[in-house]
Amino acid sequence: MGCMRLTRVKRARAAEAVARAILGASALLVVAAAAFLVLYIAKKGLPGLSWEFLTEVPKNRGREGGIYPALVGTLYVVACTGLFAVPLGVLGGVYLSEYAPKKRSTRIIRLAVANMAGVPSIVYGLFGLAAFVLAAGFGRSIIAASLTLTCMTLPVIVTATEEALRQVPADLRHAALALGASKIRTVLSVVLPAAAPGIVTGVVLGLARAAGETAPILFTGAVFQMRRLPDGLGSQFMALPYHIYTQVTSVPNWNRDLVWGTALVLVASVSAASAAAAIWRSARRRRISW
Repeated sequence: MGCMRLTRVKRARAAEAVARAILGASALLVVAAAAFLVLYIAKKGLPGLSWEFLTEVPKNRGREGGIYPALVGTLYVVACTGLFAVPLGVLGGVYLSEYAPKKRSTRIIRLAVANMAGVPSIVYGLFGLAAFVLAAGFGRSIIAASLTLTCMTLPVIVTATEEALRQVPADLRHAALALGASKIRTVLSVVLPAAAPGIVTGVVLGLARAAGETAPILFTGAVFQMRRLPDGLGSQFMALPYHIYTQVTSVPNWNRDLVWGTALVLVASVSAASAAAAIWRSARRRRISW
């Protein structure tokens, strides 16, 4: 009997060791692939980087000059998308986690949010063209592109917010309510600060996706080339991902150094924002204990 138990223990330990090896190899493979991608883009893009490249307008259909209008246009669109998507997404996640009744209608809402996350970006572009460019009358503009990207990023932020709020122990809520705090005060003063690291993760992921999308802005406001900056929310704009796309597909003898440099700027910008959020998130989590 004792030998049988010992054999089972050995088999369980062996299975656990194999599982750890497989999971570790998978994680290492993902990290290696990401590192290779970043290093490859850096190797190709560094020769094209310069101060003039970042501060000048495109010339000769983008074969010369810089990406300043595309850089500024991308910042405008991402900032406007954040202004729309972050409040709506966080409020939606709070409702689903803290206030939504456990009914069929709530399950339908969650299913709709999950389905929205799987819709291809080209479909969002067509929706933005029909809803915001034509029906709403915004035309091809920053506001139309931002609203389209908002629809695309909302599922990520809503889901991340709801999951982050679920991770907060119920004891914190009960303690606040027992001390006389109202439901809304408990959510604002106790639950949301505790869930902030997870919420920030969802926000960064959503906005990073918005910064790198081409199809939605292709239909709603991005243009091939501009020698000036956008003058308002109703203006058309250049954007880094669309600039890369048009250079590779529409410009004969395109400048590889400048295109790879544009890709490097886009990747570096998204990576810097993600790194800053990760540092803040780590510092925040060290201050939270339950």
